[in-house]
Amino acid sequence: MHNRKGEGKTFMAKYKVVLTKETWPAAMERIEQHCEVKVWKEAEPIPRALLLEWLEDAEGLFSTGDVQVNDDLLANAPQLRVVAQSSVGYDNVDIDACTRNGIPFGNTPGVLVETTADLTFALLLSAARRIHEGWEIVKSGKWASNSNIPYGVDLYGKTLGIVGMGDIGCAVARRAKACGLNIIYYNRTRRTDDQLLEARYVDFRDLLQESDFIITLVPLSKHSRGMFGAEEFAQMKPSAYFINAARGSIVNTEALYEALKSKQIAYAALDVTDPEPIAGDHPLLSLPNILITPHVGSATYETRNRMAHLAVDNLLAGLDRQPLPTCVNPTVNYLK
Repeated sequence: MHNRKGEGKTFMAKYKVVLTKETWPAAMERIEQHCEVKVWKEAEPIPRALLLEWLEDAEGLFSTGDVQVNDDLLANAPQLRVVAQSSVGYDNVDIDACTRNGIPFGNTPGVLVETTADLTFALLLSAARRIHEGWEIVKSGKWASNSNIPYGVDLYGKTLGIVGMGDIGCAVARRAKACGLNIIYYNRTRRTDDQLLEARYVDFRDLLQESDFIITLVPLSKHSRGMFGAEEFAQMKPSAYFINAARGSIVNTEALYEALKSKQIAYAALDVTDPEPIAGDHPLLSLPNILITPHVGSATYETRNRMAHLAVDNLLAGLDRQPLPTCVNPTVNYLK
């Protein structure tokens, strides 16, 4: 809340905030204590024209990653003080545009590291051991004998290549070491603690050629978009398993389809796709050597609640012109 004047008097008024989607109840309650809220409650994304109309007098925007935040949006929000998003990724946000307009943008890193690492490693395990295929056999009543069960591959003693050894990559590496995997990794810059991680730094080409399992966890950027295409899949082992738990656009979907169809690689497990959501009649889904989950990397009750509360922390701080706890563009973050 902040002071506003009316008819010669000063009174406490609530901040005006727009939510592009409902958030978790406890986090929503915190927002409503301090803010006058307009919230889009439908399943489909908020219509752009309506969003821009709502933002005309809004001081805060709370996004769940389903709208494009760019110069056009910011030009229609002259009172805006802060944009907070309940996600770690922000490829829907033009950070330069926010900075040009003096708007600090806050995301929710850190709180989803272990949860996303769990899901990423679960994809690896499920794919390697064909767990979901075994379940389908049981569920369909086709488990007649042990002769028709799906055969997977061992993890122990194999090589896992991690592309993007950030916090989540390191958390995946810890899980992989417990299963006896050898870890190699590629980053744009080498980590200084890779000996502690028992992980060996290699260049991208060597990682593609040496790995039995490849996990990509890089953020989406102009450098990583289309990072995995026909050339990269051609360098992988025919027995390679490819896991994407980052962003769908990091992978050329058509090239992945061809690599799987021709058995240029053995298998893929994806938590993200391009396009997303992926249509039920997409060619990828006709293949027997793929597993796709619906972008559930951080989808646990505990983690999504923590993300929502951190996003609220960023929102309320920005509305009060206080420093955002996790600001992506610190040059325009508020000072104490």
